[in-house]
Amino acid sequence: MKKLRILFVILLAFLVLPLAVFAEGEETTEETTEAVSTEVPLYFFRGEGCSHCAEFEAWLDEIEEEYGSFYEVKDYETWYNEDNAKLMTQVATLRHEEDTATGVPYIIIGNKSWIGFASEYKEEILEQIKTVYAQSVEERYDIMQYVETGIVPEDEKEEKSVAADILITVLLLAVVGGVGFGIYKAREK
Repeated sequence: MKKLRILFVILLAFLVLPLAVFAEGEETTEETTEAVSTEVPLYFFRGEGCSHCAEFEAWLDEIEEEYGSFYEVKDYETWYNEDNAKLMTQVATLRHEEDTATGVPYIIIGNKSWIGFASEYKEEILEQIKTVYAQSVEERYDIMQYVETGIVPEDEKEEKSVAADILITVLLLAVVGGVGFGIYKAREK
């Protein structure tokens, strides 16, 4: 009977310990999101002297009064800045657009992008700004979060989540099975 109590206490410890660890990790993520801006990052890769880039900038000036609080332009001049040109190539590669994103302007808002600029894009870009702005900051897709690692989150995140779920399930089954086997053996004696 004493062995049964010890096994029960050990089982409880194994079940409660992971919950305490996960709760601690959640608190730290909440603290870091409080200082995040609510404006939508609008990544604008451009060339100095590019007429389509200038047209896009003029259009942004036109909508500034009504929608300026919805977005923040992150401007990268690529024709005369080698680092920005490399960044544009890296971003295009992460987005699987390396074959098409060879010119400017290259505009990225959330999970959508535009290569070049034409008046037909205006409504689509404005709708994307509004759509991303309506999302919570935590839900927004931001390609720049993945530039340093070079890993696009869609595929990796799902694989890691499924693998972690399977591992936790197997471990819990092993613990419960071990405790059950221990109880069975204790009752046999």
